[in-house]
Amino acid sequence: MAKRGKKYQEAIKTIDREQTYDAKEALELVKGSATAKFDETVEVAVRLGIDVKKADQQLRGAVVLPHGTGNTQRVLVFAKGEKAKEAENAGADFVGDEDMINKISQGWLDFDVVVATPDMMGQVGRLGRVLGPKGLMPNPKTGTVTFEVEKAVEEIKAGKIEFRTDKAGNIHAPIGKASFDVDKLYENLEMVLDTLQKAKPAASRGTYMRNVAVSSTMGPGVKVDVSSVAAIK
Repeated sequence: MAKRGKKYQEAIKTIDREQTYDAKEALELVKGSATAKFDETVEVAVRLGIDVKKADQQLRGAVVLPHGTGNTQRVLVFAKGEKAKEAENAGADFVGDEDMINKISQGWLDFDVVVATPDMMGQVGRLGRVLGPKGLMPNPKTGTVTFEVEKAVEEIKAGKIEFRTDKAGNIHAPIGKASFDVDKLYENLEMVLDTLQKAKPAASRGTYMRNVAVSSTMGPGVKVDVSSVAAIK
């Protein structure tokens, strides 16, 4: 196990690792432990009671955080004609079709999210080996394959994030920055958990949200009492 730094060791003394905290109290502790020289990202980790080996229990989707993530997302849109103009007007950072495909094929990856109109997916599919492993491939489940280009770009710029279960049935998602006040972090957390609750697979049995924890980039995790989140009660 890697040796933890002095700041981490000091932060962990303020937290009872066995205790489950009220959501707002947990976020206060996370903010207090974010002592890095940069504005740390605050993330939620959720362990779900699902069997990811079964296709009908795998989760993938997206949610627009009410207060954004604190990051500026660079959006690339694959579109032609009027849809390309729509993307530009909506604030997309990069717009194109075959020209952008060729550029990416040559190694360019200076973007964070990719949106494509359905008629472009035949061509964009050629980039699967490049975009897929990086989680950048457009997908209808996350609203990034759509003719509603304006809406897609605006939502991403406003703070839309994507989520998907890992091999252990966990979800990890950013919910803001340590500089956010607790109420904003709480409302972002509430939106993520509410979205996951509504996405619960019908085949899931037993406790669905088994463990929820919040942490900052460099800080320790703090367990959250799910019942303290209003939308989940």
